Amino acid sequence: MDTMNRRNFLKLTTAATAAAASFSAGTAFAKDAAHVVVIGGGVGGATFAKYMKMYSPETKVTIVEKNKEYQRPYGSSEVVVGRLDMKDITISYDALKNKHGVNFVFDTVTGVDYDTREVKTAGGTTLKYDRLLVSPGVSFDYSQIPGMDSPEAQSKIVHGWDAGDQLLTLQKQLEAVPVDGTVVLIPPPNPYRCPPGPYERSGLIAQWFINRGDKNAKVIILDPKNGFTVDVTMLQAWNRLYGFNLPESFKGYTAEERATFKKYDKPGKIQWIPAAEGGRVVKIDADNKTVECEAGVFKADMINLIPPLKAGKIALDMGLADKSGWCPVDQKTFESTIHPNVHVIGDACIAGQMPKSGYAANSQAKVAALQIKALLAGQEPIEPAYQNTCYALAGRDDYGMFVADFFRLKNGVITRDDYPRYLPFNASDAQYRLSAVYLHAWMNSFTQDIFS
Repeated sequence: MDTMNRRNFLKLTTAATAAAASFSAGTAFAKDAAHVVVIGGGVGGATFAKYMKMYSPETKVTIVEKNKEYQRPYGSSEVVVGRLDMKDITISYDALKNKHGVNFVFDTVTGVDYDTREVKTAGGTTLKYDRLLVSPGVSFDYSQIPGMDSPEAQSKIVHGWDAGDQLLTLQKQLEAVPVDGTVVLIPPPNPYRCPPGPYERSGLIAQWFINRGDKNAKVIILDPKNGFTVDVTMLQAWNRLYGFNLPESFKGYTAEERATFKKYDKPGKIQWIPAAEGGRVVKIDADNKTVECEAGVFKADMINLIPPLKAGKIALDMGLADKSGWCPVDQKTFESTIHPNVHVIGDACIAGQMPKSGYAANSQAKVAALQIKALLAGQEPIEPAYQNTCYALAGRDDYGMFVADFFRLKNGVITRDDYPRYLPFNASDAQYRLSAVYLHAWMNSFTQDIFS
């Protein structure tokens, strides 16, 4: 914010400024109650608000969120292949409001004054806070992909990585793929939201082709990376299910483990081209549906590009991010190292070795609630611990996998403990089926934990 005074950040330019309604302690709560304002009602913000009220019922908690219902990104790729409807991923805020006493302002944040500790919205509301928690999710950086910097190109090739109507666009595009057609899927570079997600979506689409009766349809993954979370189990599952041939460059297996993979005479329904074999994309032609990568040019019937990610736009506009595009925080309390009394959690923050996932945001939110409770009371923050679990399907609904991690703070950095993380190598079909059961059970219990 070198060129912008903090007091003038995103200042309202309409008459709403003068008419801004003050949402202060005297309007709805006891005057001595602390007020915590939350920007963003996704997994991180909603979890924090619920648990802040559970840990400290006397604290006022207000979420500012532009949408009156939440559409969960986790598991949303199943909408693309028709296993779920939009209503299945749409969640009400009613329990947070009526059961837990969380206040909501359904509006867009237009300004934050860090000196007076005020948040302003487009509708003219002013919220005074003692602590501000920001959980803004992610934004998408098309500038790194030549050919994708225009609104026209972005309307033709969508990511569907933030729920919303883009999922339905992808669904229609998939249904329009001709028999034995080709889908090109382009994952983002690290770091990004939901590390196994692009590969789960690839498997779901491959299985959709099988269910439709296609014999020669294929999904080609053009990857800027040489590996991904759950790759050891995912690639093994694809080898069993989709005629997948393991790339020679992949280093995730021993020679003995590689020897257990079946070799197919022709490319399978899923082909993964990692960076080492030319998977980095050079240019996309949205009109002609062609993708040029280091390995050559691929013609597609459908392209699903998940572009490089950054912190959510509001965090960028608020000056909470550094040159990396992500938000640096004290990893013990998640307080911004740029602006005091402001905490950033979830996908947007820099959290050591923790991934950008819904479970990570949920874990961070619970820690942040405890830390903010202590800070408001003038007490020392606790020594935290964190968890993460990511589930994914290989493609079939009965073939699941996971990564499970436990983290501690070491020298001020969130660091992964050294425990087994995945299914064992050469897991049985029964173990994959059981992981799928865990996945579906977790999806329900996780949503209940946050929103009920």
